[in-house]
Amino acid sequence: MPSYLNALGLLCALGQGQQAVARALLAGDASGMRAEPSWVAERALTVGAVRGELPALPDLALPPSRNNQLLLAAALQIEAPLRAAITRYGATRVGVVLGTSTSGIEEASQSIAQYYHQGALPAHYHYAQQELVAPASFLAAWLGLDGPCYSISTACTSSARALLSAHRLLQQGLCDAVICGGVDSLCRLTLNGFSALEAVSAEPCNPFSRNRHGINIGEGAALFLMTKEPAPIALFGGGASSDAHHISAPHPQGLGAQAAMRSALASAGVAAEQIDYLNLHGTATTHNDAMESLATAAVFPTGVPCSSSKPLTGHTLGAAGALEAAFCWLTLSEHNPEALLPPHLWDGQGEPELPALQLVAPGTRLNKAGGRRLMSNSFAFGGSNVSLILGDAP
Repeated sequence: MPSYLNALGLLCALGQGQQAVARALLAGDASGMRAEPSWVAERALTVGAVRGELPALPDLALPPSRNNQLLLAAALQIEAPLRAAITRYGATRVGVVLGTSTSGIEEASQSIAQYYHQGALPAHYHYAQQELVAPASFLAAWLGLDGPCYSISTACTSSARALLSAHRLLQQGLCDAVICGGVDSLCRLTLNGFSALEAVSAEPCNPFSRNRHGINIGEGAALFLMTKEPAPIALFGGGASSDAHHISAPHPQGLGAQAAMRSALASAGVAAEQIDYLNLHGTATTHNDAMESLATAAVFPTGVPCSSSKPLTGHTLGAAGALEAAFCWLTLSEHNPEALLPPHLWDGQGEPELPALQLVAPGTRLNKAGGRRLMSNSFAFGGSNVSLILGDAP
């Protein structure tokens, strides 16, 4: 049975709110990706930062973080339906499941740097600031919830797994509504870590090009209200796998990615030929794009329109799965009256050794008016793989 995605709040380098993000996404507007010199010592990096003022955090006796500010900004966009669901179902029947990888580590790192230089931690420092559960705990406290509340941190599949977990909580009758999604903020620890791995590109990323040379990192938040109450857009199912091939590199032939996609198709009760669009993980690293090309060709031998949103937002890490599911939601929504597909931004220079994918050109439209099914892929370090299938509600 499907679960319904009743409300969506989001922000990223494309903008804040459904209308702004949809407009930029469908236009292929990469103007939010900018080179900044302050994140790593040796060079400027192109990053996808959220611009503009963020809301002040309420006094909940919880340590502050930019991560929680991003989350609150997304939640405020849909506060009315969130509180209506709590009134309807009760605080014990509404859950919170979020994906994150950074939590409050940027602020914690600054506090630890002060300790290193001055011999004392700042008075406001608390270890809870950097705990991975911090964003879920913050949201539950702000809304006064007593239902299941937890964070998932499986690197770049974190928030895709959060949506899948929320779906299962509803299907098992453990919750009547789940507030689910993901949030990650730009931080120096993460950027320097990926830089040390030689995985980041100083230039805008170039997914599936023979000239690709690494990822851009971004930040953002996407928050859904998921229930069994019918809405225009549904989550029909999802699949997860763990190929455990390597601590950071994916399986070369994408066997785990194939397993996740096939599991998602089975879960949703659809054939590969019924998928109208595939949101690629598409990080622009050498190994990921090669693996995903092979896996996509294996699961969709007749082809499927597909694109990566990473050149528009950067890789938002733990938030990426939910954010890209949100892009599928926007593609299906009233904010897309022309039924455009998110275009794939790259230099058009494919790698001849890999299968050629059906990458979306600007202006390409969905084939159907109704009954549409969209898949979104997320792949992560350690061989963690998740595929989700969204579509028009039955």
